[in-house]
Amino acid sequence: MELLDLLTSHVRIDAVRAKALKKLGIVTVRDLLYHFPASYEAAGSIHALASVKEGEDVIVYGRLTGLAARKAWTTKKTIAEGWIEDGTARIKIMWFNQPYLAKMLRDGMVVKLVGKVAGKGDKIYIANPEVQETNAVKEGGDSLFQERAQDETIYPIYPESKGVTSKWIFHILKKWFDAGLLNDINDPIPEDIRKKYSLPHLAQALRDIHQPTQEKRYQVAQKRFAFEEVFAIQTRHAQERAAISAADCYQFATDAEHIKKFVDRFPFPLTGAQTRALESIFGDFNGMSAMSRLLEGDVGSGKTAVAATTAYAVCTSRPDATKDWGNLQVAYMAPTEILAKQHFESFIEYFKHLPIQIGLITGSGCQKFPSKVDPTKPTSISKAQLLKWVENGEIPILIGTHALVYKKVQFKHLGQVIIDEQHRFGVKQRKALTQKGAPMPHLLSMTATPIPRTLSLTMYGDLDLTLLDEMPPGRKPTITKYIGKDDEEKMYEHVCSELKTGRQAYVICPRIDEPDPEKETAVEMKSVIAEAERLRTGPLREWRIGIMHGKMTPAEKDEVMADFNAHRLDVLVATSVVEVGVNVPNATNIIIEGAERFGLSQLHQLRGRVIRGTHQPYCFVSTTSKAANTAIRLKAFVATNDGFALAEHDLEFRGAGELYGRNQSGLSDLGMTALKNLKLVEAARTEAKNLVAKDPELKKYPTLAERLTHLGELHME
Repeated sequence: MELLDLLTSHVRIDAVRAKALKKLGIVTVRDLLYHFPASYEAAGSIHALASVKEGEDVIVYGRLTGLAARKAWTTKKTIAEGWIEDGTARIKIMWFNQPYLAKMLRDGMVVKLVGKVAGKGDKIYIANPEVQETNAVKEGGDSLFQERAQDETIYPIYPESKGVTSKWIFHILKKWFDAGLLNDINDPIPEDIRKKYSLPHLAQALRDIHQPTQEKRYQVAQKRFAFEEVFAIQTRHAQERAAISAADCYQFATDAEHIKKFVDRFPFPLTGAQTRALESIFGDFNGMSAMSRLLEGDVGSGKTAVAATTAYAVCTSRPDATKDWGNLQVAYMAPTEILAKQHFESFIEYFKHLPIQIGLITGSGCQKFPSKVDPTKPTSISKAQLLKWVENGEIPILIGTHALVYKKVQFKHLGQVIIDEQHRFGVKQRKALTQKGAPMPHLLSMTATPIPRTLSLTMYGDLDLTLLDEMPPGRKPTITKYIGKDDEEKMYEHVCSELKTGRQAYVICPRIDEPDPEKETAVEMKSVIAEAERLRTGPLREWRIGIMHGKMTPAEKDEVMADFNAHRLDVLVATSVVEVGVNVPNATNIIIEGAERFGLSQLHQLRGRVIRGTHQPYCFVSTTSKAANTAIRLKAFVATNDGFALAEHDLEFRGAGELYGRNQSGLSDLGMTALKNLKLVEAARTEAKNLVAKDPELKKYPTLAERLTHLGELHME
């Protein structure tokens, strides 16, 4: 048996089960072996038959007698039945709709049964028990119960899909283990690393995680597989860093006087954190290999100013330092059209005094600054014309969404890629942006999402980390309040008083519309459309209210944001679509309804919408949840404006799987659990770096190389 064998070559699977397995992501033998239990259940304590009681989950040992199959006289269902006796008592056993068991099992067989006691009084029986033949009796023993094996039976509970039950998975794997089909399996973790950290071999770990006899065994196996996954991810990161180090890259003009001329025009002084970030980035620019750096800072900490300054250094440099012509280019990618357009407008402000053209490409159209008709404004142009100017190098800065990585977008001399809130952007994507054989562009990735250290090391281990941990002067910390049902009236009074002074407000709801009661179970959760209507006729009826959500077209969102920016709207009711990038300095109040539905990091991002200006910001987190953990989490949110502390709190109490999701991160549930263990992550990172330093292509480790091809995809396709 090989890990890459199709499951159908070892198991008979009908069409219904095949569909269910595919839904679970199970196609190969490896997929099933790495479909780990979600939890474990002790089947109950071992019982003498004389002591079993109705409703108990039990483990019993005994001899089978009186096996037969019959049809129930009421339901006509087929029943296999018999008796089990252990020297203390005799009790009925019944299996419904499994008549074949009466033939498969035999009278006199010594077995262990695991099941639930059903029936009443003297008519109790064990219903649908699991059966395992055993030799748990000594010669001459007069009581099977007294001489039974001391066994700690633990049953795995697997993620299921309609057509594939946990029990089915359990029995398939049990057959494989009992037959010894996995004894010779190759381990992707090198032997010296396993010994160093006392990790079991893959074959033993698979048995212990799927068929554990003790709790300690599956815990050790879980630790081993968590290490394996993080180690594989770190090995891939180390290979990517090695590839970047080996590639050619451009050198940039970063002398202090040159940069000072650009920065001195800012309407604010740089913070100490911004200055340190620029020093780190310019150090990378002058190095021998391309930069890979993650710039992490709270909303309003000045990431865009740093990005603009680095872009200035790039696009005022020459492709060939020995020639006084041509310029290098910058690609700036944002996650949404709204944010791409905001960055386009910000860059126009930063660069309007310079003869540097800036382009914008999104799914809904293209623009260029400056316009030939009016040099102070941008103009709309065709995509074909924009792409032509980018390809021949006439547009040094191109801002856009994921449209930037389309094959039709070709740069002449791409020196830097800036990515906003998209950190899994690897070597392959950077090369895709450049012409064949061109130097590797430097990468500056940016995020306002606080990232716990273990998550940063695991998911973004190929990136150097720089923190912007200072806010610009004049920014006031947000006053955050926890709002229960009895506090709503005071909250709206405060918001109205703020609106009267000329400020604006956001109201955030967890969903867009009310559920259809015929299609969806109603959940007490406020929706954008219904809440906007309630506010228009209720507590905010005097004010102009708009709505924004993910189902609106880009043009509709742009129109609403333009109205909100121009203060033609006083209140914007929206989903978390405003979480990233929406910038309205005059908005100073935000109400977050159903706050329990958001993670602390997401709440912190939403709170960041109201710290763009110099006015006092307020955030109200409203919930109707009575759950104790909701109160704990939201009180932690109210107590601090430190996004990193909140991210660590969420990692501890909600778990990384709920925070970041398997699809988003590419990590399995075990990998997510590992993110709480800094020592494990750092150990895996160290071993991966050392291994790749000695053998970059893993020629001595083919099993590990094969394992890397089965990682959850961490990079953007």
